[in-house]
Amino acid sequence: MRFMIIVKANPDTEAGVMPDESLFAAMGEYHDQLAKAGVLLDASGLQPTSKGWRIQYTGGKPSVIDGPFAETKELIAGYTLIQVRSREEALEWTRRFPAPHGPGVEAHIEVRQLYELDDLPQSDALDRFRELTAAFPSTQSTPSTQ
Repeated sequence: MRFMIIVKANPDTEAGVMPDESLFAAMGEYHDQLAKAGVLLDASGLQPTSKGWRIQYTGGKPSVIDGPFAETKELIAGYTLIQVRSREEALEWTRRFPAPHGPGVEAHIEVRQLYELDDLPQSDALDRFRELTAAFPSTQSTPSTQ
């Protein structure tokens, strides 16, 4: 089971303010523990939305909307992707996640389970996705038993 731990943005992350060195150290230690347990798949911070864009579909046609985007509470500042054996294991790891904007600063993380291809109905279109994803080890592997 794969889960994404989503760190919600705040005005500082949208302004490109770098976290304090102690937060980098805490995040490094947490991610090191995930890696040693064999459950870490990926993790990264995201640059502010001023450097990004959205594609909006109206009437089936795409249009580009350049950032920045106003509602920081709806934005993502970073993520961690883990693969574990159960929802309970994912919950235990997320309870240990360091306060993402530093001690004493209000923050939110959101945790969402990723769909696996086996969760979806059988179809020719999904069979093509199964063929394509067979080349990606992270979609096929199972977490270590530690």
